[in-house]
Amino acid sequence: MRLPTLVKTAAAVTATAAAGATATDASSRWYQRLRKPAWQPPPVAFPLAWTPLYALIAVAGARVLDRTSDADRAAFARAYALNLALNFGWTALFFKAHKPTVALVEIAALNASNVALIRRASRADGVAAAALAPYVAWTLFATTLNGAIVGLNRNRG
Repeated sequence: MRLPTLVKTAAAVTATAAAGATATDASSRWYQRLRKPAWQPPPVAFPLAWTPLYALIAVAGARVLDRTSDADRAAFARAYALNLALNFGWTALFFKAHKPTVALVEIAALNASNVALIRRASRADGVAAAALAPYVAWTLFATTLNGAIVGLNRNRG
């Protein structure tokens, strides 16, 4: 992994994280009024989880980009960019637009993107694929949590 590549992937991931943080307001009246499952982690758990996950995403991206060439590199770069856009998109839909049901559909697309990304990574570098595994697991957990919130709030006006 070359430093210039890591700087680029870290910048992309940092931009995604910053945009997501800006869109997230867990103290908003809307969010506070939502019914949430008892097993939802406390708010402090989310930045504690996302910080290392974003670091792993940046490292994995750099490793793959430096171990591929031409068409494979371009295809991975597009998949990586799409994944980061979907990552932010969920946050914007859930927290900013207050659309948990739409966000649930969107996170399904993020999960599909995660599978595609980890597959591409595994072809180039097993360590990179392993680095993406916690992100995939966390996103699946987030999907379950999003689904539970939708279910608990289905009949609320």
